[in-house]
Amino acid sequence: MLLDLPLSRTELDRAAHLRGNQSALDEMWVRAKIIELLGDRFRTSGTSLTFVGADTEGERYFLGLDANSVPYFAAHQRSESKELPETYQTLRTIGRYLNSLEIGAAVHALALSQWHDAHRCCAKCGAETKSVLGGSVRECACGAQHHPRTDPAVIVLVKDKGDRILLGRQKIWPAKRFSTFAGFVEPGESFENCVLREVKEECGGQVEAMKYLGSQPWPFPASIMIAYEAEISNPSSVKADGEEIEEVLWLDRVEIKKLCNSGELLLPPVISVARAMINSWYGPNAENELQGGESWRN
Repeated sequence: MLLDLPLSRTELDRAAHLRGNQSALDEMWVRAKIIELLGDRFRTSGTSLTFVGADTEGERYFLGLDANSVPYFAAHQRSESKELPETYQTLRTIGRYLNSLEIGAAVHALALSQWHDAHRCCAKCGAETKSVLGGSVRECACGAQHHPRTDPAVIVLVKDKGDRILLGRQKIWPAKRFSTFAGFVEPGESFENCVLREVKEECGGQVEAMKYLGSQPWPFPASIMIAYEAEISNPSSVKADGEEIEEVLWLDRVEIKKLCNSGELLLPPVISVARAMINSWYGPNAENELQGGESWRN
């Protein structure tokens, strides 16, 4: 079975057929549930999204309809400030607490807002573009249309024949944080070839078998994580590449539980694909027996 990945959940119908009907979008806006974003942060109340009124300022992005045909929109304003009120939280912070409908809407809203922020000028002529079709496209006066992009990246749980897993540590992470291996798919490269290359580059592992586990959008700012499990043939000779990965660690279930509970090992946050992969390998008691650590980077 595929992994149950938190950020892949959704209950909204994106209703693409409505994006080209501006009068319908305007009518829906006044009765919509509107998610407010300031920069990359959501307006919240505690650990829940706060839905705001139709008088909210910002660019409007249509997200879709729920099962009762209630429309959902995002209202986004740019922000250069890193110091925002506590009522604005990142998806990394609140994602684990949202239900399937809210998390799907929030992921869509963040991905769109990040893309719009980064693509305000035409890649063909350099002129300023405008948001059209409910925020699903940016259009230039030269006639060019620009569509949101998503950068694919593979993420790999490396194993040996004894069912141990190999975790690696990047220098930029908090002390004691270890995770799975990952990297962006390069032009002209398949997901499977990317798995082979990334494992070889980061730890010297020779993959002899792999299995697809699932995918999850990762809008920080514009990725989708393609998850694989890979068995390698040379577990005794793997080592960190010394550049991206500074240390690697083989772990069985007894060892990972002991190190997590003693605080000697921090696992990835619970909304990440990496954590879902590790928990699935560990077994049904992972959420209770493996303590993680929710800080992201230093």
